[in-house]
Amino acid sequence: MTIMSRLVQIAAIALALSASGGAKAEPASAWTDGFHSRIRLISGGYQDGRLLAGIEIRLDPGFKTYWRDPGESGLPPRFEWSGSDNVAGVDLRWPAPERSEDAAGVAHGYHDRVVFPVILEPKDPARSVTLAVTIDYGVCKEICIPAHADLALPLSADTAERPALQAWLDRVPHPQPLGAPGALSVLSVEPATGDKPTLAIAIRAPEGPRPALFVEGPDNWYFSTAASPTDGRFLVTIDEKPKDATGDIPLRLTLVAGSHAIESSARLEAAHLRGR
Repeated sequence: MTIMSRLVQIAAIALALSASGGAKAEPASAWTDGFHSRIRLISGGYQDGRLLAGIEIRLDPGFKTYWRDPGESGLPPRFEWSGSDNVAGVDLRWPAPERSEDAAGVAHGYHDRVVFPVILEPKDPARSVTLAVTIDYGVCKEICIPAHADLALPLSADTAERPALQAWLDRVPHPQPLGAPGALSVLSVEPATGDKPTLAIAIRAPEGPRPALFVEGPDNWYFSTAASPTDGRFLVTIDEKPKDATGDIPLRLTLVAGSHAIESSARLEAAHLRGR
């Protein structure tokens, strides 16, 4: 076999291997249209041995979608990852929500655009990773309409979308102990007087944008939070709770002021949360 023939053979083998290797990983999937929305996956490359990705939703003007706690109305998004390949774990992050109020009540969510960052742990770092997600989410202007999408993306090492992902990671509330020092802090949680069980949650916030507080509890606990603090305290009404609730009740408190957001935890004795 001549040298030229050998080179032709090697080139043919390489071309065949390339053709059989499947589609090239891209930095983003194609857009999928939903009700007054578009949705896609984006890839942010590797960081500390893990892969960064994101679920991007763009909304038509005047429409919103929802946070994990949607507020008085709306549908929280639901994610299902079982179609993914070579994924040992999925860590979805929630950017800080906005508080809005209309005829349907108070809503916690996002307008215009949101990216939910996703951090993935590969089962085998030597193999490629495909992120697949089935997502059900709500889109609302005056009436909340369910939307659905099935998305998949072979994740690449391309970092073209990293700045967008990092910007939304920076909007994820960072954990902070109750009473921690700093310009933005949840200071204390105490029972307060009210027709229903009520909490007084003291906060510290910088001058500027009006702070918003989001309170979450266990299943079947529902809260109403004042739009603004009074004398450095938010009053939070417990609208519903299990009748047989006992012991310590865990609370997750998300405090947002402008581009800054923190998340603190508290525990309260159920016996102290009776109406007064």
